[in-house]
Amino acid sequence: MKILKDQLGREITLKTQPKRIISLVPSQTELLCDLNLENELVGITKFCVHPYHLKSTKTIVGGTKKVDFDKIKALNPDFILCNKEENTYDFLPELEKIAPTYFSDITTIQDSIDFIISLGTILNRRTESQNLVEKIHFKLLDFKEFIKTKPTRKVAYFIWAKPWMAAGNETYINQMLQLNKFENIYQNMSRYPKVDINKIRYEGDPEVIILSSEPFPFKDEHAVEISTFTNRSITVFADGEMFSWHGSRLLLAFDYFKALHKKLESHF
Repeated sequence: MKILKDQLGREITLKTQPKRIISLVPSQTELLCDLNLENELVGITKFCVHPYHLKSTKTIVGGTKKVDFDKIKALNPDFILCNKEENTYDFLPELEKIAPTYFSDITTIQDSIDFIISLGTILNRRTESQNLVEKIHFKLLDFKEFIKTKPTRKVAYFIWAKPWMAAGNETYINQMLQLNKFENIYQNMSRYPKVDINKIRYEGDPEVIILSSEPFPFKDEHAVEISTFTNRSITVFADGEMFSWHGSRLLLAFDYFKALHKKLESHF
């Protein structure tokens, strides 16, 4: 028997080494596979799109906010992975009746690294997790050198339209923006505030408007609409996974950020 704590400080008791895992978080599903745990993964959400083939090989138990408890129970899991931001506490009591449930809480790169190490320890993938963390550290140091000479730019990062919602403080996205020397005009607001785009030029007048690819499917008309309320901004469509997925997605994110900066340079 093993007693451990998740990133919310909750105590979890594992009677045996987990062999049947359910992940209710897309980025953590990807991480499990990159830690060589695909065979142990038995259930995922409909939003777990990486690796792509999982949708045809694993049981889909619902989304991130609503799950089918009967499906989860039928899979007989011995470990369930959740995340404070992605999932709701409402179904935590039901999940805990089925299997030990671990909640991650990630708003920084260090949180993500700590989670990878913790998961590697819990699931007997210490070598794989350590190798992954070393690669992330290498990529991170390389990107920090790259970004040193780049100018700081004011940005607004939107995740939803009508109502318009942006990424604020206390979010993983905000730290990714800071890493990129993007000054978030909504960083004085908590989490994901609803904002009035009519006032955007008075609340910071960003140089760059970033429209995320998830969770809302922004289109050209949204870019045109929001640009009418700014004085000088350009609008870019960004891969939301690179800004919001923690875990092994970081290995791809830093190269993506480099390409994004080169794209921006052509506009200024």
